[in-house]
Amino acid sequence: MFTDWFELVLLVVVGFLSGAVNAVAGGGSLLVFPALLATGMPPLVANVTNSVAQGPGFVGAAVSQRDDLTGSPRRLWTTSIAACAGSALGCALLMVLPGEVFDAVVPALVGLSAVLMAFQNTIRKWLGSPAEGAPDRTVLLTVGIFLASIYGGYFGGARSVILIAILVLAATDSMRRLNALKSWLGMIGSAATLVVYALIAPVDWIAVAMLVPTTVIGGYAGGKLAQRLPSTLLRYLVVVIAAGVAIYMVLD
Repeated sequence: MFTDWFELVLLVVVGFLSGAVNAVAGGGSLLVFPALLATGMPPLVANVTNSVAQGPGFVGAAVSQRDDLTGSPRRLWTTSIAACAGSALGCALLMVLPGEVFDAVVPALVGLSAVLMAFQNTIRKWLGSPAEGAPDRTVLLTVGIFLASIYGGYFGGARSVILIAILVLAATDSMRRLNALKSWLGMIGSAATLVVYALIAPVDWIAVAMLVPTTVIGGYAGGKLAQRLPSTLLRYLVVVIAAGVAIYMVLD
């Protein structure tokens, strides 16, 4: 059994690492989720607490990249509506479905996140991206963001990885602008999630208070080091941890 001081140190350190990994490679929430489980939280409480704590990181990223959001107002509006609606639906499913469903589904979602992070570049090449100068695949883009946001509202781990994969496959634009849109959609989804969870979900607000500042600081530090750190190495580190969590939850 962990002592209180150990749990405090664990969450502070993991919050910092999560923010840094999100800034460099994405998937930092998959570090926080097992840390919350390690403190003794039930999976449902750990999930909603993790989702709420990750929100401020999306705000900082979206604000810092706001200049790259101009130029495609239709894409911005349609994907924003899809992200908001999908996230709210995912939250509702989490609260309405029996806890046994969550316990059964989450290991699969964690495993799916690990697979997507490990093979995201291969999947993009296999499916192909829109030709340069071609219009967006609007239906695929909107439906994809909606489904990804349902996933994000139900279980937020690696939401950014799924969002950027869909954007690359369905939208025609520079990686810089698509990454900015990914941050914006993550912020929109997190805002919807925060409203729903704050009203009806069993959030551990003490853990949120410890995680938020360290996540923001870690994100700032990670952003500064993003050009120097090997993002591929960090991504596969998260993959290994996520796979381990999925196996542990299946066997537990």
